[in-house]
Amino acid sequence: MNNKMKKISYFLIGCAVALGFTACSSDDEPKQPSIYANDLKNDSTDFDRWLRANYSDPYNIRIIYRYQDYETDQKYNVIPAKMENVKALAKMMRHIWIDAYKEVVGADFIKSYSPRIFQYIGSGEYRSDGAMVLGTAEGGLKITLFRVNALDIDNIFIDSISPFPQTEAVPIDMNYWFFHTMHHEFLHILQQTKSYPTEFNTVSAGKYHANDWINVKDEEAPLEGFVTGYASGEAREDMAEIYATYVTHTPEAWEKILKAGEKGSDKTGREAIEKKLEIIKKYMKDSWGFELDDLRTVVLRRSQEVLKMDLRTLD
Repeated sequence: MNNKMKKISYFLIGCAVALGFTACSSDDEPKQPSIYANDLKNDSTDFDRWLRANYSDPYNIRIIYRYQDYETDQKYNVIPAKMENVKALAKMMRHIWIDAYKEVVGADFIKSYSPRIFQYIGSGEYRSDGAMVLGTAEGGLKITLFRVNALDIDNIFIDSISPFPQTEAVPIDMNYWFFHTMHHEFLHILQQTKSYPTEFNTVSAGKYHANDWINVKDEEAPLEGFVTGYASGEAREDMAEIYATYVTHTPEAWEKILKAGEKGSDKTGREAIEKKLEIIKKYMKDSWGFELDDLRTVVLRRSQEVLKMDLRTLD
């Protein structure tokens, strides 16, 4: 694999995969290069101007929604995202993801640490073995989100109450297909910027499935101390999966995951997850200055607010 750009995919089996990111040392300046170095500054439509006002200017984030061959993986046949779906996803992403962190930590946090580019693709990418790619992440700079055309603008479904992903849900679950992935990737940026406690790596040491995590079902993973099958692959992904799962699920759904980590009087799986969550909460508080429970409260509230939003009209 090219060391200069690692590209890792999320597959339909219910995993969210991520990679390492680079970061600078200053706490006050953006941690990644300006998008404007290679940006055409296209203000040709009202939506382009809306993107500039809501993403580019305040946060140095670029949304690529026009189909460009050189921006996609040529091994796959994909189609452009529908314009109305692009607008709806951009509005939801701003409200649930960007504004949630802004509310809890502040705008400078997003400006400094967010990936610089998000690309929207209408269809999924299908591998030769039939697996569907949910999303890709490249070098900490770019996240590509697929299946944008499957979004049902008039029937938005954000499942925060089911303990395990409903991968075949119709309408599609926005948490599973989009927001879990974004929180997961963001945690990787934070991991690389400020070291997390090495104690985390020891909690499930010896239990990771480095080579066969793909065979670990989400529903069975808690018995081994993991919130998803993909979390069982390695410690860094374990941490990102706990983080993304926790902030996108209600307390009741989280408790169901913990209960799945019990077998009779044996609570080893549950206790491992709880211990790792405790370490993550301390890391977020001590290193980043916010309470993880505060972020979850805001994310869940904003997820409900989106259901009442006009996603067809730019504000």
